[in-house]
Amino acid sequence: MGIQERRERERAARRKSVLDATRELVREHGFVGTTTRAIAKRCELSEATVFFYFGSKDEVLTSLLFEGIEFMRRGLREALGDDRSPAERVAWIWTFFEEVRLEHPEYLQVFAHLAHPKSTASVSDEVKHEIGKESGENLRMFRQILDDVVGPERSRVAADLVWASFFGLGLLHDSRTNLGAPSQTRADDLKVAVDLLLSGIAPEAGR
Repeated sequence: MGIQERRERERAARRKSVLDATRELVREHGFVGTTTRAIAKRCELSEATVFFYFGSKDEVLTSLLFEGIEFMRRGLREALGDDRSPAERVAWIWTFFEEVRLEHPEYLQVFAHLAHPKSTASVSDEVKHEIGKESGENLRMFRQILDDVVGPERSRVAADLVWASFFGLGLLHDSRTNLGAPSQTRADDLKVAVDLLLSGIAPEAGR
């Protein structure tokens, strides 16, 4: 193995170590509560070394963001490639979203962080464009799934509605949990919610 190849492997391993540590910390403390100092401590590197591989915390954010976009895309592709009915596809996607929330909550934390003021202030216009392009491709696939349910002219709004409903219910459930307030089980809430969405946006779709 040449020196250059060894350096590249070493660099890739260090970047992976930083991202793995960030995932763990985001799950424990949320993205806002995750600091570069904590990331460095978790992966046993100096903070200066973390900044050598990632220029800023926002750069770590975009790396996790692209991972999350790609993970979501795999689920959308699976939904497009099966023979379920249109309404069954929507219900399956809803279940897939919940699996993402349980298995990779860090992705949803990063998605939510994008709504914060100046969350991408240090992200280059080129990277923002790429984020928009990749997330737009996911939206296109989601709209394609919903075309047969609500029609092409309404599928964009329907896609936003389904995603926003899932995301909002998650935030509401977690807020109540953090406050110690009683609430229905997550699974019960999701089942009722998807039934209401399907009866509202696709009453004619067979199940």
